[in-house]
Amino acid sequence: MPRMLDVSDDVRAEIGDEEAERLLAGENAPGGYDCTSCRTPGDSEQERTSTVLFIGEETAVLAFAHAGCLPSQVVKVTEEQLQGAVRSITADSAAGQAGQAAQVPGAAAPEQAVLGVTSGLVLIAGELHPALVVEPTAPIARPGATGAGDDFLPLLIEQGFMPLTAIETAPGVLHGWSVLLAMGRLHAVLQPGPSGGSPVAWWQAHQPLQVTEGWRTAAGKHQQVLLFAAPVGSIGRQPREDLLRDALDRAAAEGKLVGAALPLAGT
Repeated sequence: MPRMLDVSDDVRAEIGDEEAERLLAGENAPGGYDCTSCRTPGDSEQERTSTVLFIGEETAVLAFAHAGCLPSQVVKVTEEQLQGAVRSITADSAAGQAGQAAQVPGAAAPEQAVLGVTSGLVLIAGELHPALVVEPTAPIARPGATGAGDDFLPLLIEQGFMPLTAIETAPGVLHGWSVLLAMGRLHAVLQPGPSGGSPVAWWQAHQPLQVTEGWRTAAGKHQQVLLFAAPVGSIGRQPREDLLRDALDRAAAEGKLVGAALPLAGT
């Protein structure tokens, strides 16, 4: 039976017309599946379904998502990310808060900043928003800078993040950046590629990070994630969301917080 599949031109170009037609005809496509974004069941015979092709250096994985969660698209990731995604499909591997060496826009090379990333729900104007809080483990210097200055926030502001003095409204959308939530787990924060090319990872998880069901639900509702960033020592590891919010409010009041709303990858 033909499936209600969306196969984008980018996906078709990667898998070829013959394979695309087999998918559309229902030969190689599943009926039921777990959405690669929200992890709830879907049925390609009954509802519009997107084909999402994850491409690593050596491996490619075709996944399926509710069309309302993600459009059909090609997502380029590292081989390590892709293997982690495959493991997350076949096993419920333990994952928690983690940091990953990630190139900060404009930061001095070849050194890399280690970014700690915490997920949580933030209440703004009576509504819960999914949020990521990013804090490096050490000051970040601008290329060519001398001394012990910290240019983390100025570098992000140059990328379009907005300084926040209070968290009373959600920050504006930063187009070109996105959050990759796949297989129901957090994989990466993506930034625009050089010269308008494919998005590249600004931060990526050592292995896909578990997020709460409430966080996934809020992300699906808003189709975006709020990202807050602060210099080293401003937030710290907070064990509860109320304490995390208190730390964010303090950082904002001290002029040490920037933020932006990032669409879910592909939206």
